Order: sequence, then structure tokens, then C-alpha cells
Amino acid sequence: MIVGCVVNVSEGRDQDVLGELAASAAAVLLDVHADPYHHRSVFTLAGAVDDIMDAVRALAAMSVARLDLRTHDGAHPRLGVLDVVPFIPFVPGQPPSHDLSAVMPLRNEIAQWAGTTLALPSFLYGPLPGGVTRTLPQLRRHAFTGIAPDFGPARPHRTAGATAVGARPALVAYNVWVSSVSVAHQVAPLVRGPMVRALGLALGDRAQVSCNLVDPAHLGPAQLYDLVADHVDQLGGKVVGVELVGLLPQSILADIATERWTQLGLSADSTVESRLLP
Repeated sequence: MIVGCVVNVSEGRDQDVLGELAASAAAVLLDVHADPYHHRSVFTLAGAVDDIMDAVRALAAMSVARLDLRTHDGAHPRLGVLDVVPFIPFVPGQPPSHDLSAVMPLRNEIAQWAGTTLALPSFLYGPLPGGVTRTLPQLRRHAFTGIAPDFGPARPHRTAGATAVGARPALVAYNVWVSSVSVAHQVAPLVRGPMVRALGLALGDRAQVSCNLVDPAHLGPAQLYDLVADHVDQLGGKVVGVELVGLLPQSILADIATERWTQLGLSADSTVESRLLP
């Protein structure tokens, strides 16, 4: 079985530290996307279960050892230095699977390990016992206030904060650059919904509608781009660029007309399948 894990770390500037983090997970590392304004990096991992678990532990331990949340000043919301660790079922060439039964035990094992070994408060998201589902936005709003850690200490780690360890289908992180912060702030709530999580952000002297496409088989990058562009146009603004964060499944790219790939910032090299190690 191939498992994906897209580890989000609260460091996007120090190239030496990012190199150390990447090296710790090198055996299954497909891509690193670092952003200095978000002050965040996304490490896309995929491989056999044992290799993924070893790499996640190594990357987690390195993140806690090398990073300090107290000096973090990025635009992206975060719980900790090892901010998000989602486990994802992956079948090459197939649409994102919503059967999470194979990755939930891996999620639980890593969350318990992080709480015990790293003394890192660990929150689960995705399906929970009793048929309840907890979302990442719920955790960001209510961690430590309305939601207690599932594993580890009850209070944030002094330097590392906390972590959210999830089980979820593959999503696509996709950002649209727009002409002004005002436009970004107005457009984000207009595109936000069950299939899109969106924030309007000021990043340096630029503005971005930062999105997670949580059901990309039904609303992918092309539909999101058109939706944002329509709202931006109505507000008198302009779309000035796009950005894929990490990789996307081949099945999602295959649904997009090839003549639109350049406009959407995509290519044949943008897929998980194109990077999988033999």
C-alpha cells in the first residue's frame, strides 16, 4: 500500500534548516514547497507504510529540535512548529479515495508517539470514534479551549506548540494572486464553502486568495480559478498569478484541458505520480 503524508512545518525561510528537515525524510520525499511570507513549508511524502512512518518520525523530531514557535511571524495560522501531519490513502492513477480505514491507525500511532516521545500535545482530526468527524478549522479555532489534546500534555510545548495529526483524502492546495489585499479579503469568503477553504492574505506587497480544495475531483484548480477570477472581475480587480502548493493527483490534472495548464501553473511534473520513487 502507498501512503501519502503532507507535513506542514512552520519554517519557510532558513534554507539550512529546511535542508536538514528535507534530509531527515529523504527516502520518501517527493517535493518541498517553502514560502517565506507564510513562513511555512510543505513536505510531500509518499511510499510504503514503514518508510513513511520512519520519515514522519524523523521529520517531526527534527522540527521540534530545530524550530521555535516563539519567534515565528508568518502569515499562515499555525498550532505549532510541526503544524499539520495528514495521512492520505493513495492509489496511483485513481481519484482521491475517501476510504480512510487504512490510514487512521497510522495517524493515531504518530499522534500518540508525538505526545509521548516529543511531549508534543497532539490533536486528531478527520474521523473520530463514535462516528464524529473533526475538521482542521475546528481545531485551529478551539484547540486547548474547547478541544483538549488527544495525546500528550494538556498545555502547549514551550517552543513547539502543538500538532494536528489527521486522516483525510487527497486535497489540492492552490493559491490565486490578486491585485489588492482588499480584493483578496472580499473574494475569500465568496469562494469558501464545503469544497473550498479560503483565506484572503497580505503577503509582503502582494495579495493572495489562499485555498485548500478539499474535494478536487468535483472542484479542482480550473473551477477554483474561474470562480475567483469571476469575483475578482466583478470587484474591478485582476488575477495576477497562481500557485500550486506541493503536488496533485494525476487524476485531477487529467480532468483539466492541457491548453489551460500554463494559465493554471500546472504541468505533467506537478503530479504525485510523476515524482514517485521506483
